[in-house]
Formats: sequence, C-alpha cells, structure tokens
Amino acid sequence: MSDTGAPESALWGGWLTGGDSLLEEVNASVRFDRRLAFQDIDGSVAHALMLGETGVISPADAETISGGLEKVRAEIAAGTFVFDPALEDVHMNIESRLRELIGPVAGHLHTGRSRNDQVAVDTRLWVRDAIDRLDGLLGAAIDVLAERAETHHADVMPGFTHLQCAQPVTIGHHLLAYGEMFLRDRDRLRDARRRLAESPLGAAALAGTGYPIDPVSTARRLGFDTITRNSLDAVSDRDFILDYLSAGATLAVHVSRLGEELVLWSTPQFGFITLPEDLCAGSSIMPQKRNPDLPELMRAKSGRIFGNLMALLTVMKGLPLAYSRDMQEDKEALFDSADQLELIVRSAAAMLRGITFVPERTRFAAELGNAVATDLADWLVTDRGLPFRESHSVVGGLVKWLQVQGKELRHATAEELASYDARLAGMPAEVLTVDHAVRRRRSPGGTAPELVRAAAAELRRRNAALLPSAPSASPLSSRPDQGV
Repeated sequence: MSDTGAPESALWGGWLTGGDSLLEEVNASVRFDRRLAFQDIDGSVAHALMLGETGVISPADAETISGGLEKVRAEIAAGTFVFDPALEDVHMNIESRLRELIGPVAGHLHTGRSRNDQVAVDTRLWVRDAIDRLDGLLGAAIDVLAERAETHHADVMPGFTHLQCAQPVTIGHHLLAYGEMFLRDRDRLRDARRRLAESPLGAAALAGTGYPIDPVSTARRLGFDTITRNSLDAVSDRDFILDYLSAGATLAVHVSRLGEELVLWSTPQFGFITLPEDLCAGSSIMPQKRNPDLPELMRAKSGRIFGNLMALLTVMKGLPLAYSRDMQEDKEALFDSADQLELIVRSAAAMLRGITFVPERTRFAAELGNAVATDLADWLVTDRGLPFRESHSVVGGLVKWLQVQGKELRHATAEELASYDARLAGMPAEVLTVDHAVRRRRSPGGTAPELVRAAAAELRRRNAALLPSAPSASPLSSRPDQGV
C-alpha cells in the first residue's frame, strides 16, 4: 500500500480506480521490456545522482536510492528478481522493489522525470549496446572472410552474371565481395550509433520540467555525447530504432545472399564446397542427406527482420506528437531483430570457417560455358588491332560455330580457330585458359591472384581500423543483455 492507502501497483491510483483485466493484458509490457532492466537501472542511478548534486533531493537520499538500485541490479543479475506482470512494465517493477528495499525515499527517484523520457533513454542505451554487440560479431566474421580469401587467393572459380558462366574469378576474390558488404554494414551501424548519442533524460513527459536539473550531467554519466534539443522530439523519437533496424535489414540481405550461395555451392550439381557436418541436419527418410539447414535459415530470417522494420515504420507513420502508447510496440520488433541479426552473423562466421572448398571442382566449372570468350576478344584487339565491337562479333560467331559442332572454345584446336578466321592464327594457347584469364585482370579491384592476396590483407587492416566502440556506458556498469 502507498502512503495514501492506494495499492502500490496502481501508478495513477490518485485519479483512476483501476482497469479491466483486458486493459492489463494489452497494456502490460514487462514480459518483453524486462530486457531493459540493466539500462533502466543505469538511467535511474544517473538521474538520482544528478538530483542529489543539484539539490533537488538531498545527497543522502540520492546515495540511498543509488545503493538500493545496485541491490536490485544484483538480484536481476543473480536471477532472483521476480518480475510481476501486475506492475505493468520493467520500470515499475524496479521502482516497486526499490521501495521494498529502502522505503518511502524511493519515491524521490521519479522527481523531474516521466516514464516517457525514462523509456526513451533506456531504449537508446539498449540499442547502443545491441549495435556494439553486432558490430563486434561482424568484425569477427570479416576476419574469417579475409583469412579464407587469402588461403584461396589463386584458386579459380566461375564468376556469374544471371547465374550463367561469365568470366573466371578466384574463390578469394568472390569471398572478398562479402567482406566489402560486411564492412559497409559496420559503417551503417556506427552511423546509427553516432546519431543516437543524445540523451533524452530531462524532457520529462513532453515539455521539460521546472526542477533545476542538469541533463548534461546525466548524459555524461550514461556515455552520451550531448542532450536532445527539443523535449517533444526527445520523447517521441524512435528514429534510432529505425536506423538500427534499417541497417540490420541491409545486413540481413547480405547474409541471405551468402546463405543462398552456400546452399547452391553445396549441391552435387555444383560441388564447390563440402559443408561442415556439425552444422548440417539429416533427413527423416533419406539416410544419405546432409541438408544445409543453417544457410537456409540465414537466408530465411531476412524476411523476419524486414517484417520487424516494416512493422515499426507502420506504427510510427501516423502518430501525432508527442508520446502515444502505440510506441510500446517498438520493443518486440527491436528485440527480435537484434536476436536474429546476432544469430545469423554468428551462423555466417561459423559456416565460412567450417566449409571446405573443392578447388578442382570450381576450376572445372570455371572452364565451362566459354568463360574465356572475352579474353579471346581482347587478344584480337591488342594483337590484331580490331575494334572491340568487331572482335566481339568475331568471337560470338566462333562460339556459335563451335556450338553447332558440340564444342566450346576450350576444345578448339589451333587449326579450327585459323580455319574459322585467319586472324586467329598464331594465337597463344594460354589465351584460352582460365589461369591466364584471372592473371591478366590487374585493374584495381580485379581478380588477379596477387591483387586478391593484397586485398585480403587490406580488408583485415580496414576491419581492424574500425576499433571497437568506446565503452557505451558510463562507469556505472556494464550492461550485457541477458534477456532477463
């Protein structure tokens, strides 16, 4: 019971008499927002200490509140804290337990603060931690890509356009393409992190507060760069979640593309890779099967992540300023996407580390489909002086002529080439080899093996240059997401 005789769980007991059980069922969020527990304690400790420093409450009360919150933190970390759905959300659960531990002085904690700016700062802190976790996982995955690319810098495989044989590349070159994608993903995440580095504490419900607070102090304690500039925007902004989900959706596209290629490459028809046995599943009826379940789920989870982004965009699109309860729907989309993103990046790294390439098979496939036709056309340009459009036509006609005979360029003899067009006489045989094709592509970003080896080293250097983010929290605590 509160000092007024109202049940403590009735946050607004002085005005409303209580809600229908259906309202409680729809309104309650503690089953999912309990994941904000550590961030909520950090924000509350910072707020309490600031209230003591500014004289809004006594320094002694501020220390008592801070000490009590640390006891609550320890209970949550130990798994002994009991979350009560009747208390609606994580914020009231923590405040209620604080009151049990330190008594009525706990009531001073909410001075100059609303749940609106409280949840806004909690969620920013949580997203910042999620970004840092995902960024670290991506950095580790890029290192795996660089290592595998270096190992296979000279192993030839087919390069595709339209999933048709196009030109030979190397396995290392192909892998490095994903390294570039993942580096861009790290950059997008860090950009999102930079934009969320404003503390909304002090905005209160929507209009600020009349207490002489020091929001710069709380921002500094919580590791933010600055404070928000408009109280209405501070409590109604969820752009920082949308930024994270948007960057995550692009990352999911990249992981999905990688998953698709792993699925294709592992089929007997391709045979480019052997999947790690411990990351595959079998069949309930076909004893020979080694199913690529993990790459398939890497591919499939992108849809779930896209859906969460669209769900929150739809929630936010028509909301008037400032806060509406609709915004409670941001948490489940956020938490689910964070879980799935971390899972698929861990999965991608595990697959890249565990697969075994079959260079003999990739080389054989690279030799199919007249993949060196462009090299022959280029030879006619450089050695016979033909305009490229003419050489393109000559080689196209040659490919068609050979096809009628059931042959490809790799089967053609010197005599057959000369008989088709006298300008092909004397062409060195190596022009029609895949090794020559990859060696000669030395333009920046090309697939020449020495360039691929250098690019793998450069990828590793660029990845390392994106140092882990500075500790996101103040000296208050570390905040692992334990899914409490």
